[in-house]
Amino acid sequence: QLQLVESGGGLVQPGGSLRLSCTASGFTLDYYAIGWFRQAPGKEREEVSFLTSDDTNTYYPNSVQGRFLISRDNAKNTVYLQMNSLKPEDTAVYYCAAARGTWIHYRPHTYEYDVWGQGTQVTVSS
Repeated sequence: QLQLVESGGGLVQPGGSLRLSCTASGFTLDYYAIGWFRQAPGKEREEVSFLTSDDTNTYYPNSVQGRFLISRDNAKNTVYLQMNSLKPEDTAVYYCAAARGTWIHYRPHTYEYDVWGQGTQVTVSS
């Protein structure tokens, strides 16, 4: 069974940091590009980070640029999302997703991702 499991979410004060983990089972992440998404109640799903399978390219929207950082550890079959200087508007359920291939020139559309995690809640509040 192909599966992604997120962990590391929780409650943090504004200005704090969290590191989310996304661990794959049933397949290896070496050959997959990774996207992180978030969704808050009543809002559309938002892409917050992307990493090609060969780690040559990344993407961040303006809303998180300079604060979030995506990375991977293929030996652990795990992808991370380091989140710094967190704001209340970062509150959401965060999902990781994997797309087979390198995706060097173009990021995959949502429907092109092969595997999705169940999500982990991040709450930023004082």
